[in-house]
Amino acid sequence: MIPPAELKKFSTEVSDHLFGHYLPFWCGPALDQKNGGWMAWLSNDLQPDRSQPKGLIVNARILWAFSAVYRVKPEPLFKQMAERAFEFVMNKFWDAKHGGAFWRLADTGKVIDDSKKIYGQAFYIYALTEFHLAFGNPAALARAQELFELIERHAHDAKFGGYLEVCNRDWSVAGAGARLSEKDLAEKKSMNNHLHVLEAYTNLYRVGHEPRVAVRLRELIEIFLTHILDARTKHLHHFFNERWEVRSDTYTFGHDIEASWLLCEAAEELGDAKLLARIRVIALQMAEAVFNEGFGADGGLCYEGRDGKIVDAGRECWPQAEALVGFLNAFELSGNKVYLAAAEQTWKYIGQHLVDREHGEWFWRINPEGQVDQKLPKVSEWKGPYHATRACLESLKRLRGL
Repeated sequence: MIPPAELKKFSTEVSDHLFGHYLPFWCGPALDQKNGGWMAWLSNDLQPDRSQPKGLIVNARILWAFSAVYRVKPEPLFKQMAERAFEFVMNKFWDAKHGGAFWRLADTGKVIDDSKKIYGQAFYIYALTEFHLAFGNPAALARAQELFELIERHAHDAKFGGYLEVCNRDWSVAGAGARLSEKDLAEKKSMNNHLHVLEAYTNLYRVGHEPRVAVRLRELIEIFLTHILDARTKHLHHFFNERWEVRSDTYTFGHDIEASWLLCEAAEELGDAKLLARIRVIALQMAEAVFNEGFGADGGLCYEGRDGKIVDAGRECWPQAEALVGFLNAFELSGNKVYLAAAEQTWKYIGQHLVDREHGEWFWRINPEGQVDQKLPKVSEWKGPYHATRACLESLKRLRGL
């Protein structure tokens, strides 16, 4: 048995960090007092660069984060922040002509990339449904349901299953060369896209338990089990053509551990006991592979592997957040204290290496030599409060449950 005092200490530290250190940054220095919403880009020492775009991803994630926080701690400030984010994404990012959300805005709010990247639409659903769960807002739910219909109509692959990556503004399928970001391959399908559609549809199903959403959520789970997960290694492949033929040879430990608990969450929401039992076995196998291959003696999770070897030993912030949740989930499933110890080590690593005690928030990346990568910003279109806030909320829920 784990001593209750140990769990309480862990829980208290997480709570103090989230509400005392982390969220104040997003309620203060990160706000854009000039053009509304939040700053598009801040360096580690909080210097802005207004030439950088305001991205759909980070703004949807901000909306999700404050909505989720309000559900746990319903304070006026968190409601104010959630409503600020809701107004921004509803009014600035929505395409009134064709439906769906634009990918990028200039700092002034002008649309500079009108493509419909499904990854971004998924985060919009995730955020809107969380806002609806927090505040009972019918407009948020209606738009989330509209987005579901648009994705299903234009991006779902009826022949081979799953979802295509990128559509044009009018929802026609984008041509060759379209991809999520400069780091991604120009392939028809990706693990990352499907992971976040899964996440979004789980929340959408949580709101209304609509049968059509359940069908797609079940399909997504099966796609992970039959196409995305390597049955031999228990790692997730990254990229595929439309027939689900693998087009990549590396895996990211952060996505593996994140998927291990998100798949459990999706199966739990569906309420299918047989499916859930199957998923829990696989989730534990995935967590074990991450622990054995990517978890460092310092408590940090390495970024990327290939063929059982680490090819990028950097410690980015978001994999540490997902490791915290994933290892707690593995402990809940197995009772194996090794995973609780791993979660505690991860939390210690975050506190010692990632938390910026001077300027707030977390550093983006610790390089393999153990130094902060100062070239990477504190805030950007890809770096917001989603992973860390969710990790803290999930950890609090799980630790208090234990």
